[in-house]
Amino acid sequence: MVWELFPAALGSDFEVNYRGAAADGEPRAFEAYYPPPLDAWYEVRAWPGQDGLSVYFLDITARRTSQEEAARAQRRLRAASARLQLLSAVSDDLSSTLETEDAVRRLARHLVPGLGTWCLITMVDEHHQLHDIASWHADPAMRATVEHYAALRMTALSPRSYLFEAVRTGRLVEVPDATRTITEALSGEAREVLRGLAPQMAYAIPMRARGRTLGAITLFLDAERGTLPEDDLAMLVQLADRAGLALDNARLYEEQRHISETLQRALLSAPVEPDHVHVVARYLPATQAAEVGGDWYDAFLQRDGATVLAIGDVIGHDTRAAAAMSQVRTLLRGIAYTSGDSPAEVLASLDDAMRALNVDTMASAVVARLEQTPPERARGQRRLRWSNAGHLPPLLVLPDGTVHELHGREPEMLLGVVPGRPRTDADVLLENGSTVLMFTDGLVERRTEHVRDGLDRLREVVAAVIPHATTPDGLDLELLVDEVLARMLPGPADDDVAVVAVHLFPEDLPRPPQAGPEHS
Repeated sequence: MVWELFPAALGSDFEVNYRGAAADGEPRAFEAYYPPPLDAWYEVRAWPGQDGLSVYFLDITARRTSQEEAARAQRRLRAASARLQLLSAVSDDLSSTLETEDAVRRLARHLVPGLGTWCLITMVDEHHQLHDIASWHADPAMRATVEHYAALRMTALSPRSYLFEAVRTGRLVEVPDATRTITEALSGEAREVLRGLAPQMAYAIPMRARGRTLGAITLFLDAERGTLPEDDLAMLVQLADRAGLALDNARLYEEQRHISETLQRALLSAPVEPDHVHVVARYLPATQAAEVGGDWYDAFLQRDGATVLAIGDVIGHDTRAAAAMSQVRTLLRGIAYTSGDSPAEVLASLDDAMRALNVDTMASAVVARLEQTPPERARGQRRLRWSNAGHLPPLLVLPDGTVHELHGREPEMLLGVVPGRPRTDADVLLENGSTVLMFTDGLVERRTEHVRDGLDRLREVVAAVIPHATTPDGLDLELLVDEVLARMLPGPADDDVAVVAVHLFPEDLPRPPQAGPEHS
């Protein structure tokens, strides 16, 4: 009897198909594994006949082994592809936003449920304190519990625990029997909350860059998931390193931005406030560190008491540009004060000084001077004389609210391009109540449009704001400038922006309160 020869075949596919062929008289062909002593796979064909059941056996062990190896290779390929897709998704997330910390928060959702049951993301602050900033659970019903645990964990976790070890050593830490092991390192309510989450395995992966640990990923697996294979762990380390590098780059950019902005603000002194003239200046740094550094303004008095306004933009956006800006601005201020020259002569001398003193940069600039003769004073007029070195045209707002661009006779070169080239002045008579607005390109330039469109939009905005900024005592220049900035830059600025504006009050009346105190 076959069952006596192969007792281990009882209950196997062979028995099921053998008895089925004998019972219904229909031929059967099937594959079946035969336990030891054969320990082999066979293709079996059974033909019922008058003399009983004829059975044909073909050893297919080699074929089955090859098929199983191919299936395992396919599974490994799919797993590798999934890991690459995850790395790509995380990399895209980290590189597609300026808010790197927000992208790091989303890591938990990238990792769950693909690699773990739930996850916590931890950051190390500037005081070396740890804070859980994000959490995620595969089961929506458990997400509030994970959030509650994250709120409790840092104050309840022993400094000798797995998480602090990962941050301290910079190495991945595995925590088997996680519920029992971690509970022993917890205190208070966090212990019971963790028991409710019941992790079986945990991994703490530090996020590192340039020798610093900036945070950690803690991935928890329940009993059904077991442990992660080595390939997944290697991928987690690589992913954490990418997150750490992105965080450190963001830190470095912010430091550079802070240095550039601090330097720039320190160099941009408060403008003068001569009698019956109100001057307002604003500087807004770019949101990106790499875009801070080149824009500047100035407002001061020459020896003869004439008010000089200047605005410019040094080519480049970094700390080097901020340093070059300081040199150009200081040279211009010194030349204009000591020489008393016209704006065109000041710019020509500045060009020569930049060449002679090896100030290796290029810059655009507008220098303007308010002048007045006795007859002009009697008529309530002032003359604005200006020269433009490759900068955007200032705006003139007449007392009736109409807005015009101030263009010179012809466009002139940037500073630092062709020193020695003659420069020209242009001038216009201004009535009391006139306003002049000078600005840098960050106010009007957008990557998606021509600068002409930006200038047209600025003129429309200024014209629309004038009525709202006009009070019974005259124009509130502070309100005008702030409202124009708010409307032109409703979101974060892509480039730094400098603005300087001047408004002329009647000289036969007291200085209005909104102009603030007079100072030179």
